[in-house]
Amino acid sequence: MMPNLDLSAISPMIFVAVGAILLPLLEVLLARMIERRRSWLGRTVNREMASTAIVIFTVLLLVLALLRTVGTFDLPVAHFNLDHPMIAVDQLTRFLNAVLLISAILTVLVSSRYLADIGMDHGEFYALLLASLLGMMLLGAATDLIMLFLALELMSIPIYALAGFQRSSLKSNESALKYFIIGSFASALLLYGCALLYGATGTVELAEIARGFDPENPLTLLGAALVLVGFAFKIASVPFHQWAPDVYEGAPTTVTGFMATAVKVAAFGALIRVVAVGLQPGAEIMYGVFWWLAVLSMTVGNVMAIIQQNTKRMLAYSSVAHGGYMLVGICVGTQSGYAGLLFYLLVYTFMTIGAFTVLAILTRDGREVSRIDDLAGLHETHPFAAIVMTLCMFSLAGIPPLAGFWGKWYLLTGAVERATAIGDTSLIVLAVVLVMNSAISLAYYLRLPVVMYMREARGADRPDATAGALQTTVLWVCALAIVLIGVVPGDFLILFGDYDLIASARVAASAVSP
Repeated sequence: MMPNLDLSAISPMIFVAVGAILLPLLEVLLARMIERRRSWLGRTVNREMASTAIVIFTVLLLVLALLRTVGTFDLPVAHFNLDHPMIAVDQLTRFLNAVLLISAILTVLVSSRYLADIGMDHGEFYALLLASLLGMMLLGAATDLIMLFLALELMSIPIYALAGFQRSSLKSNESALKYFIIGSFASALLLYGCALLYGATGTVELAEIARGFDPENPLTLLGAALVLVGFAFKIASVPFHQWAPDVYEGAPTTVTGFMATAVKVAAFGALIRVVAVGLQPGAEIMYGVFWWLAVLSMTVGNVMAIIQQNTKRMLAYSSVAHGGYMLVGICVGTQSGYAGLLFYLLVYTFMTIGAFTVLAILTRDGREVSRIDDLAGLHETHPFAAIVMTLCMFSLAGIPPLAGFWGKWYLLTGAVERATAIGDTSLIVLAVVLVMNSAISLAYYLRLPVVMYMREARGADRPDATAGALQTTVLWVCALAIVLIGVVPGDFLILFGDYDLIASARVAASAVSP
């Protein structure tokens, strides 16, 4: 009997999968052409032409996948295999895929020159990135625990390799090893939690788990707890954040930007589906856990970021803090809370990639900008890079009217509205903690503009910030997105006003259950 497959449902993922498979073959073909001095369009193929061809091929596939994703946003929920439903493509999946594809496109454009600067311009970088991206897209679409775990591993294993991609750097090697060990530990906990949930409910489908979820069963609660701990590691939530500063510092800069955005988008997207669908009957019990994770992540992340002298470590702790902000949306647990979280993921992608792009531009001859003081005088050597970095810092701090302000605003309003509706003062306290932490974050976010504009670099320490055309394009995209989303946030919230993304996730899960 032929399986009832709908390939059109996963067409964006097919583009990404094809790229991950064909890119190594394309690199081998181009290497042979270089070796035999073959010509193309009247020019002898060299390493620069080969790298350009690989980048163009990668970007083309990602753009096609993005266009396909956006073009199907109005369509109803689709399933890859109705006979054995493991993947549901609903509005939540499509939104997450769009953000992930944007992050990947920007990362590829930045990496094209950055990899040459560090002497690691190899095509397998883009193949690994696409393989990880495929896992992320599947992770956001998974409707059962088996696919959830498989997608998580498909996302994680290539990221481990990318973290250590700069093989000549001891820091990069250390970063990959630490990420691999801790990531494997987190995956093991999540897998054990999935096994316990299966043992307690007799199913791996999220909707069926919700039906069989017994809040008074210790086995069920332990399984849910281990699953949440696994996700907490992936989103770098306190106290499961210890890996983030070391990994962010040691990994290549463009990889760090990809990890800080795409991994967080995929992990939070899957967490939303698991919490809103599979673990919904235990929402009251889990609320206290998420409340403390949010408070600790916001506070520890911001306090630790203040004392950092390394730019990437500072951004790592900043990422921990922003994960705490996003957990406020999980705590709210309503459509407005989840909508605020998803909006925040969108704007956070542009803010973070913009900041790491500036750091990538400053990399020369394998030497990366490490200390915050190394940015001194950037306004003279590259005024536009300094402007974009300033916009990113202001937006991350939540200064109006930039996009980051509205991200925090929607999380706050969601928490206050929910607290008012049910009379829960703990949500008011959580909103106050968010505001206080946003104020604390000014201490380190404003430090970078001060260094860039008010301090002069000395002689050889002056930052060389000659950006390539593709890197400049990424700077423009991030800057315009931060400003435009901040000026007209309502136009972007149409995504959440016209589409109840969480309701679509529940409908998708229910549709695949007997």
